[in-house]
Amino acid sequence: MLENLIKPNYPKAALGLEQESVTALALQKEGRGRFGIRQAATVELPQNLLTPSFTEQNIASSEEMLVLLDEVITNAGLRRQKRWSVALPSNTARTAILTLDQAPTSKEELAEIIDWKAEHTFGAPSGELRISRRKIKPDASGKTRYFATAVKLSVIDEYETLFETLGWRAGLIMPRAVSEANWLIDAKKQSDSLLISSQTDGFVALLLRGDEPTVVRSVTCTESERDDEIYRLLMFYRDRFSDSSNENLLEKLLVVGKNFKPARLKEIADEALGRTIAILRPEDVGLNMPVQTLSFDDVAAPAGLASLGWN
Repeated sequence: MLENLIKPNYPKAALGLEQESVTALALQKEGRGRFGIRQAATVELPQNLLTPSFTEQNIASSEEMLVLLDEVITNAGLRRQKRWSVALPSNTARTAILTLDQAPTSKEELAEIIDWKAEHTFGAPSGELRISRRKIKPDASGKTRYFATAVKLSVIDEYETLFETLGWRAGLIMPRAVSEANWLIDAKKQSDSLLISSQTDGFVALLLRGDEPTVVRSVTCTESERDDEIYRLLMFYRDRFSDSSNENLLEKLLVVGKNFKPARLKEIADEALGRTIAILRPEDVGLNMPVQTLSFDDVAAPAGLASLGWN
């Protein structure tokens, strides 16, 4: 999925930015489809230094952020690393599936339709956005669809200016949830898997069938409302995609977020789907976590991008 959005020469090191922290890491291959963390560090960010937003300024002080970026790569032993993939906070970017009502007759018409769809879906003029898109399978009625992500140019410029100041080449920059979804991609199997990724004002849900996204939802809710919203999401899946004859039943659920409680989410999923579903652990998706203070919630997104360095 990610490979076809942008095609740089992927580095094996990545940076993950969140409102509360920044993580730098490099992976090592430990077998077919399995990775270990070779070097890594997480540094907490001061309150209000980074405020993830799609429309507003994200970074309050570039000077302070530069100091902390230098600190995290120093702690991780990665100061010599100049090529990075970067996972941005989910609130900084928007992700959607764009469905075209009619097939375009030319590349020019396609570009016009995508721009129009993007403006209405992402809520900003296309000229103010950096849009990455990948064509995916048509919907049930045969309509052409694209999986797309968008970041405002003014926002992405904040981050890229930091990276340029440090002398970095950031070849792949993706929102957190899309980066984390890389752990669920399975081109050989066409079974369904679901990512639920927390963000500051709710969560992002990304349903994949094999290696393609099927549903993208960004849900705004309070922490007290979150369980109910996840239940509604799973009920939507059951009613829309799942039946007794469907071989593509939801098999895997990956949850990323420090405030999520896996046992509670398992209860919600079992009740909504009427059957038991596995909540995946890092080792289930191919990431061997070291016995130390690193959290999967911090490393899932940057490690998902760094793993592309072996593709």
